[in-house]
Amino acid sequence: MKIAIIYNRDSQAVINLFGTPNREKYGLQTIDMITEALGEGGHQIKAFEGDKNIMYALEEFMPTVISGERPGLVFNLSYGIQGRARYTHIPGILEMLGIPYVGSSPATHAIALDKVLTKMVLLQKGLPTPKFTVLETPHFTLPLGDDLKYPLIVKPKDEAVSFGLRIVNNDQELREGVATIYNNFRATTLVEEYIEGREINIGLLGNDPVEAFPPVEIVFSEGEHIYTYEDKIKTSGRMLDKICPAPLEPKVTEKLKRLAVDAFKALDCFDSARVDFRIDNQNNPYILEVNSMASLGPGGSYVYAAEKAGLPYNALANRLIEVTSQRYFGPMVIGDSSPWYQDDPRSTAFTSLTQNRDKLEEELKNWTNLPSWTGDPVGLGAVVKRLEQRFSELGLKPVQEYSSKRSAWTWQTESGFEDGTLLVASIDVPRDGGGGYPIPFRRDPEWLYGEGIASSRAGIVCILEALNTLNSIDKLQDNKLGVFIYADEGRGMRYSSQYLQRAAAAAGQVVVLQPGFSGGKVVDQRRGSRKFSILVEGEFQRIGSHGSSDDLMSWFLSRADKIGSLSMPEERLTVAVQEVHSERYSVLLPHRIRATVYVTFLDAELADRAESRLHEFFAPGQGEMDETMVYIERLEERPSLNRSEETARMISRLRKISEDWKLPFGVEASLLPSAAGEVPAGTPVICGFGPASRDMFTPHECIHRGEMLQRALLLTLLLLED
Repeated sequence: MKIAIIYNRDSQAVINLFGTPNREKYGLQTIDMITEALGEGGHQIKAFEGDKNIMYALEEFMPTVISGERPGLVFNLSYGIQGRARYTHIPGILEMLGIPYVGSSPATHAIALDKVLTKMVLLQKGLPTPKFTVLETPHFTLPLGDDLKYPLIVKPKDEAVSFGLRIVNNDQELREGVATIYNNFRATTLVEEYIEGREINIGLLGNDPVEAFPPVEIVFSEGEHIYTYEDKIKTSGRMLDKICPAPLEPKVTEKLKRLAVDAFKALDCFDSARVDFRIDNQNNPYILEVNSMASLGPGGSYVYAAEKAGLPYNALANRLIEVTSQRYFGPMVIGDSSPWYQDDPRSTAFTSLTQNRDKLEEELKNWTNLPSWTGDPVGLGAVVKRLEQRFSELGLKPVQEYSSKRSAWTWQTESGFEDGTLLVASIDVPRDGGGGYPIPFRRDPEWLYGEGIASSRAGIVCILEALNTLNSIDKLQDNKLGVFIYADEGRGMRYSSQYLQRAAAAAGQVVVLQPGFSGGKVVDQRRGSRKFSILVEGEFQRIGSHGSSDDLMSWFLSRADKIGSLSMPEERLTVAVQEVHSERYSVLLPHRIRATVYVTFLDAELADRAESRLHEFFAPGQGEMDETMVYIERLEERPSLNRSEETARMISRLRKISEDWKLPFGVEASLLPSAAGEVPAGTPVICGFGPASRDMFTPHECIHRGEMLQRALLLTLLLLED
């Protein structure tokens, strides 16, 4: 499980430092101890400062989970940076973000931090607490009343760790104590009767049931019998002892435990807390306060009591994760020991993938940072070599019949892929090599960026993760499975298409790992495309030597303007000029024009008609530009992918898998051609099986971060069905 430890120590990253500053901080030793303990528990740990950057940090560390995946948890050690209710800040943010966390809710922390509110709740529930009054300023009238007699305790009503705590024995000391609290904390003073007797605290762990640790007694060998802030940070000059279990009569111990649990429930605490008591000379208990964030410092009473209860530090930290997980998700999330996990390979695969989400993104980063442009044979060779190594480690064998060694490579399991599944992905990023720099991998909370990350790398990684998962559960070699990799996507599969056609004809179904659409949508229909080069050459002409209608550029533009009229949107036919370049000498008019025209279509017959009309448009008429020469060449053709009954049945299977595993799924049509168009009719084929993308073929190309895991899982589940 991913666990983020959030604390407040060094950072003051807020918009403004305003209000009451926090004086509580965890030491680095404690943070390191918790990190080590949870790491030993098998969790993925990262620590963060609880400042204004925490939302971005958590979004990056804990991306949105898929249904059934264990969400991450926050181990909350944050006391806040500033403000009266600073304990509530991080829990409030976590509630808004939907991230589970260890510890009580913002409402509970707000009440527990306010000692007056705590006492009011305790009294309302019939729980014993010392008599008290509240003084808002140093300007108050004496006497306080017959019920409160010296000695008294004064303390800020909403501070912790005994800040401002002192005993006052007369009116002057009372005024001084209230003035000190008002001046130092700008806080209201809680004035409470002093209970002569013993100081006891009870640590609590769990929710249903709540476990009470053995009582801890604070023994004061000298000085006033109150536990001050100076005592806690060891600057008071006196030594205090802690005794656990406290030497109490059994019935007194049981009464204290019962009262502690009642106070825990009265304030609606979760997971852990510590209740502080004073016991008078007749063994009557009084609740002083409820600490909703009991210190996990190694020298604290809570940790000491847990150890006496049989929970050493590492066990205590991991037990806190367990009780929190049970509260949010139920006991099944705690471990994978149930038969449901052991007997179902799909569930085992699910667990394997979800627990390795970080490795999935790290693998994607490594592939994305390995450039292989279409015109870069060195980069392409490096990618092929790495794939050969990975497939060899997985036990896949090369298939020479469907490999060209230059543009197409095929591997298969021991069972072969005939009548099985053929996975298809490109390794080239559609861009000519020889200039510029690759765009490195980077992530934000929702998207993963990098050159070719959508057009190539995400598909490769999805395939590798699916194969790794099948291999880890001994389901790979028995699977009829092949992988077809090609390196000329940027050239319209000019060289690899024939190999894919033959390999796909032998397969029972084909899955193309091109990007899909948001919401888990795959592609069952893609337009085909044709790319044409138009070269127009004419005479050299000086500016002004002929009328403007006779120059080559005007002649070309008058015809290029008609190209748009060939489009038929209702028939899914689009014809557009993609680029135009002209050549001229010095002050002369252009004598040569090169243009690229791009046609997308579903119906090849309509594309044929458009091509014929294109030739007609640029055929010079009688007596018109007699010296003009026009050359039209089809540079590239990619077939369309049309919906079929075979593909519809495959989609039904995928939809059923997605419903069973609560994965998003849908179907969409695409304007762009892909390798799926090369699959022969009669073979079911699904395209767009990669994660949803944005800004394809630009420097901002990216994939949806949450869909990376979803796609790898869906592919694995599909292969497990075969």
